Amino acid sequence: MSQWIKVEFKKVIEKRRSIRKYKDTPVSRDKIMAILEAARIAPSASHRQPWHFIVVEDGELIKKLAKQEWAATAPAMIVGLADQAASPTWCINDLGVAFEHMVLAATDLGLGTCWMGQSNREELVSELLGVPGNFKVVALMTLGEADETPSPKKRKSLDEIVSWEKYGAKAQ
Repeated sequence: MSQWIKVEFKKVIEKRRSIRKYKDTPVSRDKIMAILEAARIAPSASHRQPWHFIVVEDGELIKKLAKQEWAATAPAMIVGLADQAASPTWCINDLGVAFEHMVLAATDLGLGTCWMGQSNREELVSELLGVPGNFKVVALMTLGEADETPSPKKRKSLDEIVSWEKYGAKAQ
């Protein structure tokens, strides 16, 4: 068996789930700020940090933003915007890194999240939140205390998802 990362971090990674049922408990401002700080320090191409985040706590607005019924019950939502003017080539990748930092930070703080893509809803989200034209709505994340936690899903083995030197080649 290969060397694994530190035990504490491994536990956070293994604990993370897509949560689709939340308690009605508000998320503390301190926890939200800690999660946003995790995104702020995420790496980005040429250190452009081509992102902006909108925190939504208003229940009625969350209902309008929610694509699925379960998402409308989350006590908070974070909308991830990619600044296409700041980094036309890498803004979406960079936002993905920052969003994953937030997901792991939330998990570490005992909160649940679900990362939702926004294909075909960018115009609606932009209108509801007053998003400027240089930003692309990339994803929304529900945030709150999990009311149920799904079991871990079966994952492919490393042999199924990793090649060495060229596609299909196994480790020597």
